[in-house]
Amino acid sequence: MSKKPSDPKKWHPSTLAIHGLGRVPHAHYAVSTPIVHTSNYYFDTADEVEEFMRAKGQGKVIREHEYARYGNPTQQETERKLAAIEGAERAVLYSSGMASVLLVIMTFMKREGHIIFTGDCYRQTRDFAVNFLGKFGIEYSIVDPTAEAIEQAIKPNTNIIFTESPTNPYLRVLDIPAIVKVARERNIMTIIDATLATPFNIKPVELGVDVVIHSATKYLGGHNDLMAGVALGSSALMTDLYKMQRMIGATPGPLTCFLLERGLKTFGMRMEHHNRAGLAVAQMLEAHPKIEKVWYPGLPSHPDHKTATEQMKGFGSVISFLVKGGNTETRKFIDALELFLITPSLGGSESLVTQMWAMSFFDYPEEYRKNIGMVDNLVRLALGLEDVDDLITDLKQALDQI
Repeated sequence: MSKKPSDPKKWHPSTLAIHGLGRVPHAHYAVSTPIVHTSNYYFDTADEVEEFMRAKGQGKVIREHEYARYGNPTQQETERKLAAIEGAERAVLYSSGMASVLLVIMTFMKREGHIIFTGDCYRQTRDFAVNFLGKFGIEYSIVDPTAEAIEQAIKPNTNIIFTESPTNPYLRVLDIPAIVKVARERNIMTIIDATLATPFNIKPVELGVDVVIHSATKYLGGHNDLMAGVALGSSALMTDLYKMQRMIGATPGPLTCFLLERGLKTFGMRMEHHNRAGLAVAQMLEAHPKIEKVWYPGLPSHPDHKTATEQMKGFGSVISFLVKGGNTETRKFIDALELFLITPSLGGSESLVTQMWAMSFFDYPEEYRKNIGMVDNLVRLALGLEDVDDLITDLKQALDQI
């Protein structure tokens, strides 16, 4: 480190996203973190190998890289910055958000244990619980996204509480301190997927959560051009996750890590825009005569508005709502949009629109879809970085056509 900062932990998210907790020397004095494209790292002598292995067995680090499945220099620098932004001791990057979700669960689940998931969670997370946990001898419960429902679902063999906050697509915001309190009293691990909130708007680690997960594909990368996931928490827990990652090989490549770190440099500015845009568009939609209902934590009408205002700095740019009418009116509205791309995902520079049942739950029976709230006229917007006035104008003209 060429210069030692006085107290980098006092820096704000935008500064931490650029500098981490201080400067790290780069090859050739490069300002940007170099992309190191190699599958392995050589040793000069046999003695170096023996010295390295002996030190590694003692938990010491005398050099940081030996094989690309175990990580790469670009990944390491990006992990440092992500940990700084989150306020966590360490971060472990994965090749996708779902890789981080599954490997975190697999690392900490216990034989004959029980995991509580909250409903309104990402479809693939739910599918993993329903279709695969039983093969490992693990019980699961899927409950309403409230602290009360979670507490009631706890069993003697419960060892993990897994939730999202906000959830997707109804943006339920959970009382994290209440969940942490109950979990600590019962010696239960808490894991939260905070992708929609981002560390700009909430820091679950500071509220006592054990492991925080993000799909870095979304707001952290921010440009719809990469796939990655990250888990963050204490050094002890992340060491266990790193061991699992080494075995599975779900490691992001150096170019992906370069793109993610570059995206982080504008993270703070982008999130300020996302927060402003989300609130403005949500307010417009709620007042529009052709909208039946809007879910956005920044609106007083949202069931968790009070909790959100207590815990979150801002509310992001994902908005879910019901179009008045049914499938025909909803599709007509979506097809009339000019600035919104019809595709899943969120958190990037381009605005996206999804008719939830068709994009994410098409292969489920209709009755099941309706039971979990995936009705025909449910639409999710993921606002990008376009001018807010242009987005509002586009939404209004599309609504005028139904």
